[in-house]
Formats: sequence, C-alpha cells, structure tokens
Amino acid sequence: MAAAASTALIAELDGAIKGASRSIQVMGQLADLFVSNVCRLNETQISLFDEVFVPLIERAEARTLAHLSTTLSEIDLAPKETVLRLALHDDPAVAAPVLTKSNRLSEKDLIEVANTRSQQHLLAISGRKTLNEALTDALIRLGDVEVSSALARNGGAHFSECGYATLVGRAERDESLMEKLGLRWDIPAKLLRELLEKATDVVRARFLTAPRPILQQKIQAPAVVAEQTSAVRPKPIDYTRAQNEVIALNRAGKLNDSTVNRFAVGCEYTNVVAALSFMSDVKIEAIEPLIKSDRLYGLIVACKAARLSWSTTTMIIRNRPGCPPVPQQGLEQGLEVFEALLLSVAQWTIRFGSERIAARC
Repeated sequence: MAAAASTALIAELDGAIKGASRSIQVMGQLADLFVSNVCRLNETQISLFDEVFVPLIERAEARTLAHLSTTLSEIDLAPKETVLRLALHDDPAVAAPVLTKSNRLSEKDLIEVANTRSQQHLLAISGRKTLNEALTDALIRLGDVEVSSALARNGGAHFSECGYATLVGRAERDESLMEKLGLRWDIPAKLLRELLEKATDVVRARFLTAPRPILQQKIQAPAVVAEQTSAVRPKPIDYTRAQNEVIALNRAGKLNDSTVNRFAVGCEYTNVVAALSFMSDVKIEAIEPLIKSDRLYGLIVACKAARLSWSTTTMIIRNRPGCPPVPQQGLEQGLEVFEALLLSVAQWTIRFGSERIAARC
C-alpha cells in the first residue's frame, strides 16, 4: 500500500515538473501538491519532496522562495532538507519565516545558521517561540544590540547565567535593553541587583509602570470571551472610610509598619491602599492598580517609599485579594529590588510613576 502510494506520488511530482516550464511555476505546483497531501504522507514520502524542492531552490528567485518558506514554516511535517536550505539562504527574507517558526530545524541547524549567516538571520531566530540556553548563548555571543534586545523581550527564551551576565553588561550602555531585562522575572537575583544599581531613576520609573510580558497566553473559549466582554464593570471602591481611619491613626501616632502589617494579615486592603497612599504621599488612584498588578515592582517601590519593612511588604504581596501566589523566586528577586532601592529613589519613582498610572486609569 505504501509502495503504491509512493509510486502515485512520484507520478504526481513528475507531472507537476513536466507541466511547468519555469521554476516559479514548478515551485508553486509542488507547494500546492505538498500542502494538499501532507496529512496523508509519512516521512519517506515527505522526503520525496526534498528530492525535487532542493534542486529548484538553487534556481528559483528570492520572492518565490520567500513564499515557499512562509508556507512551509507553518507545517509541522515540512520536508527537512528543504527547510534547512531555506534557513541557510543568504537572503534573510527567504530564511526568516522558517527560522522564526519551523519546528523542523534542530538546535544544531539553528546554531549553524547563527554561525554562518547575517544579523538578520540571527534576529529571526531570536523570535522563535522557545529558545534553549545553548542557542541563546550562541545568539548573544554572535548577535548585535538588536539581537540582544529581541532576546530580552522574548518570554520563551531561556538564558544561562553567563548569557544573562553578558546581557546585563551590555545593558549598562543601553537603557532600552536594561528596561527589557528588568521586566523579566527569571533573571538571577544577583544580576537583578546589579541591573538595578546601574539603572537610572527614569528606568526604575519605567519598571514601575510597564506591563509584565505575557509568557504564554491561554486560549479561551469564545463563550468565555463573550461573557468577559459583556460582564458588568465592578463598581469603584469607596476609600473614604479607610482614608479617615488612616488619618486618625496618624494623628494618634499609630500609623506605622506594624499597623499596615496587621491590615495585610487581616486582608483589609482598602486600609492597605489608603495607608500606602498616605505614607508615600501619592493618590489612591496610583496605589490601587499596583495591588492588583501581576508586576511586583510598583508595589515594592510603593512599600519602600512608605518606609515599610520587607516583612510587611511580603505580607502585602502574599495576601492580595484575587491574586495568584507569588513563587519563591519572585519573592527573592523582589527582596533584591527592595534592598537595592534607596528611600529617596523609591519616593521619587513612585511620584514620577503615579502620574503615568493616573493618566491611564
């Protein structure tokens, strides 16, 4: 049965080749033939397409090959040798689609491309959904600043400690790269401390308000999306009572670290928000989003600006209503942020950032 299928496929391939007089026509017919049959082909049959595609790649124009590359990049069982030849093509427009998306390229293949081709090829590899440490090490070693920046913002890229250290060193001369690295929660704590020590006040303020990169967005059912879209917006919280209580505590000399700690333990978050607002001298509207955010930077800076201890800050982070638990690594990195921040810098940052937060609410 398999032999008969292969014979029929060879006949179709021969027909496609003989029926077209130019490479562009042959390539188009072969691509259509492959896409229409791929779900029924085994690896042996798929390799037959390599025997025809590969010689044509040498003769076809770049525009035709770019279209083929885009088509094959989306197919899990694309012909391996064809994909590799496209990935190694000197024209980045041809190579980029398969370099960015194709799962038919091995780590060895990608490192070969990185070692022998242009920065645009490296940039395309940097955009892959996942990158392991060996590959990011090679890309960091060989790539320019644009490649480093693309890697830093790629949530699926995994870095060795050496790779991270190299990026942090480069970030000293590149604020944009520094900001992207600061938004990653997988950066080792000691390198995060080094990064924070090098960051300017303006970059720290950006850490405060920038949204956390989404590593993997869950696909939701249409009904769920519709329900969320049509859901009634929650009523704004009235903080009047909490503010009055905080003011009264302050007048009595009782608004301090232990009081806020007690609020957090009791999940009295209207009081927590009011206390942070009063003690850091910023508006309620600036503090409220920080409590709900999956980014911890802003909340940590607000707690530091309010002169709270790390123990109380941790309690606030752990007990936030409706928020998932923060992993231990996140808390360890949060401590690095907290300890690296000078009080004056934290106070300046929360006030600078609060204007941006208020403007977006």
